[in-house]
Amino acid sequence: MENLGFGLQITVIGMVTVVVSLGGLALIIKLLERIFHEKPDKRQNNSMRSQSKERTNEVTVNNQKEAKKITAKKIAAISGAISAYLDAEQGEFVITSIKSASINWSLSGRQRLLAQQFGGGFGGKAGLNPETPIAVALSKLVLGRPVKITYTRAEEFECATARPGIIARFKTGVKEDGDIIAQEIEYIWDGGAYNDYTVNVSKTGGYSCAGPYEIPNVKADSYCVYTNRPVTGAYRGFGMCEIHWGIEQHIENIAEDLGLTPLEMRLKNALKDGSKNVTGEELSDVGYSETLELAAEQIELDEKEETANPTKVRGKGIAGGYKGPSTPPNAASSALIQVLADGSINLLITATDIGQGAYTALAQMAAEALGVSIDTINVSTPNTDYTPYEWQTVGSRTTFSVGNAIINAAEDAREQLFDYASEDLGVDEEDLDMEEGIIFDTTDPDNTDKQAPISKYAIGIMYEDGSGRGGQVIGRGVYIPEGVSNLDENGQGRTVNHWTYGCHAAEVEVDTETGQVEVLNMVTTFDVGKAINPELVEGQLEGGLVQGFGTALFEEFVYDGGKLLNKSFVDYKIPTAMDIPNIETNIVENALGHGPFGARGVAEPAMIPAAPAIANAVYDAIGVRVKSMPITPEKILAALKEKEANDN
Repeated sequence: MENLGFGLQITVIGMVTVVVSLGGLALIIKLLERIFHEKPDKRQNNSMRSQSKERTNEVTVNNQKEAKKITAKKIAAISGAISAYLDAEQGEFVITSIKSASINWSLSGRQRLLAQQFGGGFGGKAGLNPETPIAVALSKLVLGRPVKITYTRAEEFECATARPGIIARFKTGVKEDGDIIAQEIEYIWDGGAYNDYTVNVSKTGGYSCAGPYEIPNVKADSYCVYTNRPVTGAYRGFGMCEIHWGIEQHIENIAEDLGLTPLEMRLKNALKDGSKNVTGEELSDVGYSETLELAAEQIELDEKEETANPTKVRGKGIAGGYKGPSTPPNAASSALIQVLADGSINLLITATDIGQGAYTALAQMAAEALGVSIDTINVSTPNTDYTPYEWQTVGSRTTFSVGNAIINAAEDAREQLFDYASEDLGVDEEDLDMEEGIIFDTTDPDNTDKQAPISKYAIGIMYEDGSGRGGQVIGRGVYIPEGVSNLDENGQGRTVNHWTYGCHAAEVEVDTETGQVEVLNMVTTFDVGKAINPELVEGQLEGGLVQGFGTALFEEFVYDGGKLLNKSFVDYKIPTAMDIPNIETNIVENALGHGPFGARGVAEPAMIPAAPAIANAVYDAIGVRVKSMPITPEKILAALKEKEANDN
């Protein structure tokens, strides 16, 4: 047990350690000792110490809530041996598997989960929450009749998972030219009173600890601890928002110490093609620097804006971020494509659309890969009786992982169709292609005698004597990440199937009399690989920015000891339409080599840099940092008062 110094008794329940050094473990130990612990030897004028500086920093983030409009709802019914559940889940097969193991029920024919398209998720519907097994247990008492559990808003705040709080500490060694050469990091995560996903969040924070920067020597410890507060777990960004709150302010402190601009400091140390991240993975298709330069240009980062009101000051800030899908190495996706007799297509998947527009983007990819019109695609909703396996709809992995499975299913269906068409049309398979549902000979594309609609071969090929060959065309596709594994004892290895990079920039106005912060303008710029649906991508970028904006300025749990006080939207403030600034959106496309059509996930990364960008803009305006989230008027006035006292 340990006391963190603000009334919390904690117990460590999980820990991830990452050590990376391009020169070996012995070198990093000596390097960190020299930079962080030893006093400088004035006689060693040519030593690394004399050419480098040290910077330390500590920031905190309080517990926050995803604040989806619909509270947790679960409906369960048991009829004979069949158990059915109705909800908008993020992991249908994971839920049924965990529950089956806990009550010793077979998965085969005993359970069915039907996911519906309502309500947001933001991590709050990932994994097995208490409502589902409670509803199932109660339904056994009233066989054949449904049981519904619905949380009140207060119960949603107290009983459902929240975003974990964090204490983040950084100590960095940097050369005078701005090259970061070593960093020591400690993250302490507030897991709440019992364990949920926050142990995995602490793991993700550990292997992503340094942010989108190449640092050759890193030592990081990421702890998850029990506290006397509500349970925490998955939340949009899965720990990346929290750690970047510290990373992106800390790097600006270093830049100021060295006389560099925030943009110069980031560009100098940014991950690029060929860079290695903290787990030793060599990266490719990295567009981070491009997003930084574009956002800085649009916000006019180096231009200082004045105001007519002497009590109001303006500032500008920028912050970057990166994230990969935080999943097990074997997180698999599956897809089935059924060609129907009229030429229409059933796309069977178990990914869940909870507002992100997944079904639209996945239908687009299926249509493009197969060679048909999107109007002919019908996307199924998840039903574990007949839709194929999907790990979970989390981690911004759906476009990437399910998209790859769909492409594989489309290729399988095309092979079957071309097999039948080749025999029927007398054309070699390699000379066939398909557009708008019409198979044609690429060597003679205008010859209608060498064309046929896919409906002709939907259930195989028919002969003049009434016989046939084949059967319904059903394309099968699966995808599982290649080359991803657990980390070794030093925290080294390839942890995710891809990374997404980007940044936000902000312009704010601060009233020095009231402490009020008004965000005037924001720019969001992300490298999405390939925008399958640009309007949906813009919606994700803007939505993520606004959600991060809320955490930066409004949202926090208020406690009396371990008791949560603000468990309603009356007291837990979230942004309204009146608060939202002008937003400029930029989509950068550096195609990801192994992504479907080059695409990457973007839903979670879009939230990550918003809060630190606003924090950096506030610092630019008033010259003092608020290191705890959110940035409230009270904290600004207290910081200004302390600054004035120190100046005097």
